[in-house]
This record gives sequence, C-alpha cells and structure tokens, in this order.
Amino acid sequence: MRYRDLGLTVGQFTPGPLNAITDVEGVRVGHTTLIWGEGPLVVGQGPVRTGVTAIVPHDGIDRHPLFAGCHRLNGNGELTGLEWVRESGTLSTPIAITNTHSVGVVRDAIVSVDVARRPQDGSFWSLPVVGETYDGDLNDINGMHVRPEHLHQALASAAGGPVAEGNVGGGTGMICHEFKGGIGTASRRLSPQAGGWTVGALVQANYGDRSRLTVDGVPVGREIGYDVVPSAYGAPSGSGSIIVILATDAPLLPHQCDRLAQRAGLGIARAGGSGAHSSGDLFLCFSTGNAGRLTHYKDDLPDVEVIDVRMLVDTGISPLFWAAIEATEEAILNALCAAETMTGRDGVTAYELPKDRLLEVMARYGRGPMNRRALSST
Repeated sequence: MRYRDLGLTVGQFTPGPLNAITDVEGVRVGHTTLIWGEGPLVVGQGPVRTGVTAIVPHDGIDRHPLFAGCHRLNGNGELTGLEWVRESGTLSTPIAITNTHSVGVVRDAIVSVDVARRPQDGSFWSLPVVGETYDGDLNDINGMHVRPEHLHQALASAAGGPVAEGNVGGGTGMICHEFKGGIGTASRRLSPQAGGWTVGALVQANYGDRSRLTVDGVPVGREIGYDVVPSAYGAPSGSGSIIVILATDAPLLPHQCDRLAQRAGLGIARAGGSGAHSSGDLFLCFSTGNAGRLTHYKDDLPDVEVIDVRMLVDTGISPLFWAAIEATEEAILNALCAAETMTGRDGVTAYELPKDRLLEVMARYGRGPMNRRALSST
C-alpha cells in the first residue's frame, strides 16, 4: 500500500511512471532484510529487526563518478564519505543505508567489493557513502547483526523498477512520527517546458513527533491520538533521524547538487519534521546528467586533459527545487503507508499508520474523496 493507492495526492508536479528513485534512468535499489527472534532482548541473540539498503547510481560508478552534493539539516547522525563529496564534488561508490551501529561493517563491505574488482591495483582507494538511523527501540542494535554478506546481497539484488518500501532493508526497524516507518521513495517529472527532468527521492524515515505529522497540510498526527494508536515509545518523542538520497538526470554541477540536496529539508518540514536537536538529518544528491564523462582513475586520461560537461543554467533550477521538495515529502508518506505493525525487542510495538483513520481525517479536511476500494485491499 502506497500513499496514492489510497486515492490521495500531494504536491503539484506529476510523479514518474514508478513514482520512485528508479525513475531516474540507471538507478538501481536493493535490500537485505533481517527479521528473527522475539521476546526479551539478549544482546547478540536478538530479537533482530534490521537490514541494509543499497542504491547503485549507475553501473559505471566505480570508474566514472557522478557530480554530487550534500547538506546537513542536523548533524546527530552519520553519512560517511561526505567530506570527499564536498571536496571533489563527485560520488564514486554505491550508497548504503543501515542502522547506527552497522555503518562500519557496511562501509568496509563496499570497499571490499571495489577492491575485489582490482585485485592487482595496490594503489586503489575508496571512500564509500553509508548512512544510518537508529533502530534500537525494536532491534538488538548492539548485537551488530548486519554482516558483509548482507551488503553483498543488497547490491546483488539491486534493480530498476518498483522499489520495496516500509519494513525492508535499512528501514526494517525504524519508527516515523511514532508510527512504524522505514524506507520510502517517490519521484517528480518536470514538464517538457521546464526541461523534462526527473528527480527521485529515497528516504530512511526514523524521526518525528506524533503531534507534528502533517499530510498535505492536514494535522493528521493530532487527529490520530495515542488513545487510537499507541506510541512505540514510553512517552511522546520527537527524536530520531532521516536519511534522504536524491537522484536526478538533470545535468547539474556540484554546487547545484548541494542546492538541490538542501531542499530535502523543506520536504521533511512539510511532513512535520524540524531537524530536532538529537536528530540526524543528512541528505545527498547526485546527478546522472554527465554520466560517463568523468573518470576516477588517473590512467584513464592524460595528465592534462580538458573535457566538456553539461550544465543546466542556474535560472532554470527552481522547478527542480520543487520536485525535490515534493518527492521527499511523498517518499516519507510512502514509508508510513507501506510500513506494517512490528513488534521487536521486549515486546515494544510500532503500530502502522491506520489507513481508515487517515482517509477519514483527510476527507474531513477536504483532501480527496474516501477511496473505499483502495482501503479494502489493505
């Protein structure tokens, strides 16, 4: 179940055919989901509710980087490799998202994949981009159950087409606005007059206070109180984090990717997030618009070489800003709608956003007719 399956819309731009980050040609996504055990927490033995999500920007990323940029809304989190993204303006590895205490093993696993491709290249180096949010409310996070093979499986399964959402991959144990959260994705395609470019977003949503949840301007969180759906926490909490990955086929330079990444924060704000003090809100944007034009290896080009790259003029970038805002907002809503109720360690339960209540609240505020046929399929 996705947000639009309920007969609801958000924003003004049109989604791509899949309404996913994979609407940007060449982008692939894969997940490894780890769920086992129940009952009291025993560190190292579970219960386990975690995983890893891998995003492959294009098949030649190891040899041909892409222009990229990033932004920090609030920094109580980790997205490795960003210093090199800032310095070079490029992304040269796949991206992975997992839980807070598995960043290191996933990062090393990506390095091992790169090294295996060049066993004789002793001078090869890699600075992978790996993000995290905290799933310790449901998962035995200190058991560190994510292993290198789980990253390898996620990369091997990475594909174009529809993207699994909700309780999958790195989003398996995540909580969003005190409902069950996780992975969500969406896209926006500009009109031909605005360039026809696509912007796709993928989020790992694990943030937010219930009372702040806003759907298309409607205060849904206030309308669905704790008496209707209990919080997963012992008390209301607005802590947590969100990772946002933006992809676009618009030919953007690094400074433009920085600017587009920044707009993800406005999409989060529209859904009710603030970048709270204890939140890690980190965003990365990459552009495939110059794919194949750049090189990662000094032996691919002479020592002195001039190459031509494409660039969208800055005066044409504002529609892309709105596309990034809307795609991020809907990706969060898709994470909430796709996620299912999950019980984790010590019986802690994160309840899914109830679709019937969501539809009732939205209808009361004049947001679309009740879609009973969609509801009956939940």
